[in-house]
Amino acid sequence: MTLPPGPRLPATAQTLMTYGGRMRAFPRLRARYGSTFTLRLLPGPQTVVLFSDPEDIRQIFAGDSWEFSGAGGNEVLRAAMGDQSVMLTDGQDHRALRRALMPAFSPRAVQGHRETVRRLVAAEVSGWRPGDRIDALDRMSAVTLDIMLHVVFGVTSADRLERLRPRVLRLVEVGPVVALGWLYPRLRGIPPWRAERRNLRQLDEIIAEELAARRTAAPSGARPEDGSRPDAGSGVGGSGAGSSGDDVLSMLIDAGLDDAQLRDQLITLVLAGYETTASALAWTLHELGRHDEVRRRAGHAADVGDDDYLEACLKEAIRRHPIIDFVARTLRTEQHIGGWRIPAGVTVAPAIMLTQMDPQLVPDPEDFAPERFLDGTHDPGAWIPFGGGVRRCLGAAFAQMEGVEVLREVLRRVDPVADRPAGTRLRNITNVPRDGAPLRLRHR
Repeated sequence: MTLPPGPRLPATAQTLMTYGGRMRAFPRLRARYGSTFTLRLLPGPQTVVLFSDPEDIRQIFAGDSWEFSGAGGNEVLRAAMGDQSVMLTDGQDHRALRRALMPAFSPRAVQGHRETVRRLVAAEVSGWRPGDRIDALDRMSAVTLDIMLHVVFGVTSADRLERLRPRVLRLVEVGPVVALGWLYPRLRGIPPWRAERRNLRQLDEIIAEELAARRTAAPSGARPEDGSRPDAGSGVGGSGAGSSGDDVLSMLIDAGLDDAQLRDQLITLVLAGYETTASALAWTLHELGRHDEVRRRAGHAADVGDDDYLEACLKEAIRRHPIIDFVARTLRTEQHIGGWRIPAGVTVAPAIMLTQMDPQLVPDPEDFAPERFLDGTHDPGAWIPFGGGVRRCLGAAFAQMEGVEVLREVLRRVDPVADRPAGTRLRNITNVPRDGAPLRLRHR
């Protein structure tokens, strides 16, 4: 058998359905066609086969990084992330970039950033008071962006942070229509894409300044013998001297990446690590706010240092509210997956949303039950928010550490309550609470 069945709607209608209403459409398509079905999506149109059976997904994730092209599947991100992004390279180039990036996200490196994360989260949450009402998505976006700018760029200068924040925020906060429009070069010279291109150019200029400061700084920026970090005299990582610092940029410079490679990895890491974590935390706080007993237990966990329960809350929130609905691999060679013969040129897409919300894999999938991640009953194959195989998210451990630190600080200080369920909207390529997940803050 070749391609699985799927809807016969025109490609334009299928594209609008996918990017405008897939939370409703995908479950209906699975109910009609089974765990594997085919879509035709613009531009192209491109043939996309969605898989939600864990065995099929494991086969896709285990595939060769050249034959199962992640670059082809991530084409919509190229205009922002650049040709040399780790998400837009395959084969040997992809492996080389991952090798350069991996030390920055090793267990030791992640733990080394914990205090920075804790300090920035405490600064944010210290201003929260019982009786306040906050927008969880807005506040989580603010704190996770600052974390990424400190940890990835190593920026400490207030001036440079103020210049970077609005540029990064604008790059992220676009709708799916604008994001898809980047695939058509002819659109980039007209509104609204012209303004987005101008914003990206301004962001590139700030990054170029940062890189130039690192490249021209004196060698005296290396660490003192006691291992402490030098004073940030110029507002960049270390002493403004460039490499040998704690931040990811310093490590990548030490790894020998050129400026074009550095620029693309910086944009990739900030976009991938900031928006997804902000959304995950907003959903987690929203679910805690809706479930009193779980919130009480999470508050106790924050008090006694039970990180496992806090991490389980985060995991359950992103199971219940997948941040990205599917990931894509474009085939360079014919592949046999799940009994189907899939031709070269077709995109195969593990459907994270369908797998994580499948009642045959996850009992009572609509429930918010963090305990399922602690009692050994949850199937690891039914939880794939960070992808898998050679393209699994490098920052997964960092994101989970960051999430635990945020939840601990919030729950130690206030009791957040959500008064109503939140719908979902697509921002760029991530699912965020439609209403921003408002919370009422009460006394503990």
